[in-house]
Parts: sequence; C-alpha cells; structure tokens
Amino acid sequence: MSKIALVTGANRGLGRNTALSIANQGGDIIVAYRGNAEQAEKVVAEIRALNRKAVALQLDLAQTESFPKFADTLRAKLSEVWGRDTFDHLVNNAGHGEFAMIAETTEAQFDGLFDVHVKGVFFLVQALLPLLAEGGRIINFSSGLTRVSYPGFSAYSAAKAAVEMLSVYMARELGPRGITVNTVAPGAIETDFGGGLVRDNAEVNAQFAAMTALGRVGVPDDIGPMIASLLRDDNRWVTAQRIEVSGGQTI
Repeated sequence: MSKIALVTGANRGLGRNTALSIANQGGDIIVAYRGNAEQAEKVVAEIRALNRKAVALQLDLAQTESFPKFADTLRAKLSEVWGRDTFDHLVNNAGHGEFAMIAETTEAQFDGLFDVHVKGVFFLVQALLPLLAEGGRIINFSSGLTRVSYPGFSAYSAAKAAVEMLSVYMARELGPRGITVNTVAPGAIETDFGGGLVRDNAEVNAQFAAMTALGRVGVPDDIGPMIASLLRDDNRWVTAQRIEVSGGQTI
C-alpha cells in the first residue's frame, strides 16, 4: 500500500519540490496550498503524471479556526480517493519570511511569523493527530538561521527556533504511537521565499555562497529528495533530530 504524505505549501518552492520528490519515490500526495489554486492543480497534474495519486486542498496556517473543517475535508478525501481514514506523513513546509532589522520590525510582522510558523504548526498537528497513522512521520521545516545569524531575520529565526524545540516535544509525546518527528533546516536556497532575496539579489547570493563549504547556495533539488529519503522506512529510527541541509554553511 502506498504511503500518503500531506505537504503544506506544496504549490511552489521547496514544498513543490518535496511533493514531487516523494512522488518520485512512490508516495501519494495531498497538496496543501494557501491561495494559488492554479499552481496547486499544476503540481497535482505533475504528480499524477508520475502515476501517483494526488489531490489539492486549501489551507491557511494563519487561520487556526479553520483547522477542524480542514480535518473533516481531509478525512472525506482520504476515504474518497484512497479508501482510508488515515494518512502517513505530514511535512510542515508552508511559511513566509520577513526581512527587517530589529529596530524596524513591526508587531504585525512578528505576530504573522509566529502565527504561521509556530502556532499554525502546533495546532495543525493537534487537529490532524486523529488522522495520522500509527508509525507515521512528521517533518517540520526550520532554517539554518537558527544556528548562525544574518541581520534582518531575527523574528523569523526566533520562530524557527521555537519550531525546533516544539519538534522535540512532539517526538517525545507521539513516540508511544511510533510517530517520529524531525526538523529539517535548509540553508540559503534559491526560491521566491522572502521575495526571492537569495535567488534574485546577486550580492546576498554571493554572501551566502561564500559562507558555504560547497561554494554555492542551495536549490530546491538539494532539499526535496532529502525529505523524501528521510520518510523512507529505513529511517524509522531517526526522531527528535535537527538535520541541517545547507552544503556546510558557516562551518
């Protein structure tokens, strides 16, 4: 029986790459997206072209009050498409960045980051626990910026640091169900994240490349396949770990 993975923010960037990488390794995908249904359906089509099953479901991590309804919709789709009442893997990828120095960061920016990256992740996991299969997997995305600093990312990095500790507690509390929980922390990646700061700003790109042992910044294909491999059965004994995938950034 194929494993089913729910990937948040799977309509673009690292989420899309992760979804396609899991599908390439034989998994089926629930593509969760916030606002761009057309993008999400294109990803669904790409996954189906790989002879895997896929559906797209709308989800806004900042709207925790919508999570019970999302869980009901997910339950119905699992029954309709897969004939199951559970899914196997949850990849909490969705999020956004704010580039602002401490002196200029607004309360709205700060709250927005914590609402999505911390509160959203916490309560989404809570809402979906009844649907997550015994022996399942949760992967929460963090950032290389929880280990090293780069001016302008203080609030974002603080939120991701909270996710890392939250993941440890999840691993402890969900361990009796055989559920593993790990954090994956990408380094600087060329995507549209943060307005495409790393991808489109040559100076920032060069700065991060100079900080990286392998001499370049990352691309989505450096991350998605690693996530897919972590979900394989032969990694069943890995839990409560922070795994950095950064090409050796600032070592």
